[in-house]
Amino acid sequence: MSPIFSGRYAAQADEPFVVFLIGININKLWAIHQWGPVFSAMLPMVNELRAHPEKGMLDSRTYLSFPTILLVQYWRSFEHLEAFARNPDDLHIPAWKRFYQEASKTNAVGIFHETYLVGEGQYEAVYANMPRYGLAKATTHAPATGKRMTARRRLGGDNQPAVELEAAQ
Repeated sequence: MSPIFSGRYAAQADEPFVVFLIGININKLWAIHQWGPVFSAMLPMVNELRAHPEKGMLDSRTYLSFPTILLVQYWRSFEHLEAFARNPDDLHIPAWKRFYQEASKTNAVGIFHETYLVGEGQYEAVYANMPRYGLAKATTHAPATGKRMTARRRLGGDNQPAVELEAAQ
């Protein structure tokens, strides 16, 4: 289990990055022969990307909210994400082809993705008494003090905390 960091921390990304959501929706539970291969193609791709950080994936986490399986990924850039998606030597192209050859003939499983380009300073995140998680795991995990104390400050503005945080700790 990952260590818990007591106190408040923020994500600090000094460069633009990409948030990529990709997932499958199991439309017919009993049709495992249709959605099983789509699901089983996901983990090898993530493992390949983790083994090759130069490909640009910063972190990935999988969530299950039946009937949907969602991967939230952070990428160094859209160019890195697109290069992986289009490289015939990586695992994505063969999996994509298999999906459209087999699974797309039925509505037993659906796929989706959403891509968000995030510029420097156009995000905010805070974590209290958490392990390194989400954007802070993908980038820098920094104490939520000073310019990282409030959501508005993390977005480049200025204000005072709504709750006196030092007294609460």
